[in-house]
Amino acid sequence: MTRVAGARSISLLALLTAAVVGAGAADRVAGLSASQQATFSTRVEAVRVDVLVTDRGRPVRGLAAGDFEILDNGVPQQVEFASFEQIPLNVVMVLDMSASVVGERLTNLRAAGRAVLQGLKPADQAGLITFNEPVMLQSRLTTDVGPVRQALDVATADGRTSLIDAVYTGMMLGESDAGRSLVVVFSDGLDTSSWLSARLVLETARRTDVVVYSVWVGGQERLAFLRDLSQYTGGTLVEAASTKNLDAIFLSVLDEFRQRYLLSYSPRGVAAAGWHQLEVRVRRRNVTIKARPGYVVGPTG
Repeated sequence: MTRVAGARSISLLALLTAAVVGAGAADRVAGLSASQQATFSTRVEAVRVDVLVTDRGRPVRGLAAGDFEILDNGVPQQVEFASFEQIPLNVVMVLDMSASVVGERLTNLRAAGRAVLQGLKPADQAGLITFNEPVMLQSRLTTDVGPVRQALDVATADGRTSLIDAVYTGMMLGESDAGRSLVVVFSDGLDTSSWLSARLVLETARRTDVVVYSVWVGGQERLAFLRDLSQYTGGTLVEAASTKNLDAIFLSVLDEFRQRYLLSYSPRGVAAAGWHQLEVRVRRRNVTIKARPGYVVGPTG
């Protein structure tokens, strides 16, 4: 959510490593170098807000900064920047490869991942994380989708499900480079083996710029984590009956994300630390607005 600088920074990779090492399994998340660590601090320079504006379900185009109003803890802010499709995307796919994703489900999941890669523009970047019990960084963010596609094609399904750990890693990867970061999470099962807590990951979601769209094929049981994750980041939870149309679902997520506006403002008249409730308005009637409900500044508890 915030682009920040300063000495009192928190490394997401350090937090993750500390939590995992404390559990005696430092190698469960591998492959992110120190150069890719996302950092946060208590001095906010600018706040970025990804906003989707629709009219009867169709994206509204052509809006400028002056068409938006943002209230930060009830205080009106000056919107300094509003972009639409100009900034390249960082698309991180976080895909469940546990034992329940076999046969036709794995085939459909691979096809959906390939559809996303085919839908990217030349300047967009893609990254791939797969998870069962370990979380595997299959590809860092890159504009060369060939290796990403190859890693997707050879990924196999087996073992238990570390959904929460994988989501954390996906957000960290999304924050590791400039651009607009979309994390697409797919799972068809309950978390059975994560070390990190849902509370920690949701707290991180309130501090990052990434937008998470979750695709769930697993019935109605225990959807609270993915629902909260998507809500906190301004994304959407998509509940699918099966994986038969998974490629269309993934492409609709990518298309909707491209229709979003990226707003920026420098906070004024509000306290530096703590929870900041956001309200985004558009000077136009009969539109629906989707954005994250707020952001947090300050050290994690």
